[in-house]
Amino acid sequence: MTRLIGFRPLLLAGLMSLLPALQPPPADARPQHDRPHKAHVIRAKPPQPRPEALAMNAWTVGLAGGLLEGAPIRLAAEIARVVDDGDNLHVLPVVTRGPVENLNSLLYLRGIDAAIINSDALEEYKSQVPDIQRRITYVLNLFPSELHIFVRPEIKSLSDLAGKKVNFNSQGTAAAYSGPLIFSRLGIDIEKTFIPHQVALEQMRKGEMAAVVFITSKPVDAFVKGRFEAGFKFLPVPYDSKFEDYYLPAALDAADYPNLIKQGDHVATIAVPTALVAFNWPANSNRFERVARFVDHLFSRIDKLQGPGFDPKWKSINLGATVPGLARFPAAQAWLDRQTSTARASQ
Repeated sequence: MTRLIGFRPLLLAGLMSLLPALQPPPADARPQHDRPHKAHVIRAKPPQPRPEALAMNAWTVGLAGGLLEGAPIRLAAEIARVVDDGDNLHVLPVVTRGPVENLNSLLYLRGIDAAIINSDALEEYKSQVPDIQRRITYVLNLFPSELHIFVRPEIKSLSDLAGKKVNFNSQGTAAAYSGPLIFSRLGIDIEKTFIPHQVALEQMRKGEMAAVVFITSKPVDAFVKGRFEAGFKFLPVPYDSKFEDYYLPAALDAADYPNLIKQGDHVATIAVPTALVAFNWPANSNRFERVARFVDHLFSRIDKLQGPGFDPKWKSINLGATVPGLARFPAAQAWLDRQTSTARASQ
């Protein structure tokens, strides 16, 4: 027993003497191959762009169009086809989430030089970008998108819609943005819904929806081809000072909707200008020169767009038409001024 007791201190001392060997060595005592080391960075020269890549990018213009199913992206594709000039000009139409998204892309998305927007999309940015009307310029007033407020028989006036269900189509469409804004200006509080218009029209027939709001260029197939009971109609919207900043006066008549409007009658309404706009690049900058060349090609070839094989809307385009709330892109104004001077000189 005495020998065992005496052995414990010796055993403990032996174990304590081994502890240093069980501990990891200090960092500076690690073998060379275990030590961290700085990688030797070889800085390679970035590859030089190929000449064909430089040529392709030098005169490429990004054009924000809109939703794949909408008219603006179709117009953007037609513009791109007509102005194409190989390496001298290449327009890329871009599918986006709609007219407000187009303005957002024009302000912030790299590679976007121009966009198709509804003029009242500027309202969305007034608080965020106070100088929005100096940063954006218009190239062309493409076409008006007329406001259609289509209602059930028991609805006799705009005020009758207060508190009732009114549909503004799917989110991202012109109606979904401009419609609620217009009703806000009219001072009418409604129950807003955002479902496809085809579904909403069926709900109207059943009495589950009071009205649908379309904002698009007339005539609209849903009203031309659709069959509705007596009393379904369009409500008039008078044009006054509430709408002078972004909108234009318009009308719907029997030529547009013979099954809904009597011959000789017309329904006063307003229209949202759909405009081709550009960022207000500094004069003589590379981006300015790109858009200037784009404008020259577009204006000089507008007759091709007004010919067969293109959207009929091009036939009503007036190059000199203005867009409420915006100044014209300087190169566009210069092109028009040159045409005026040439016309005068030839007289």
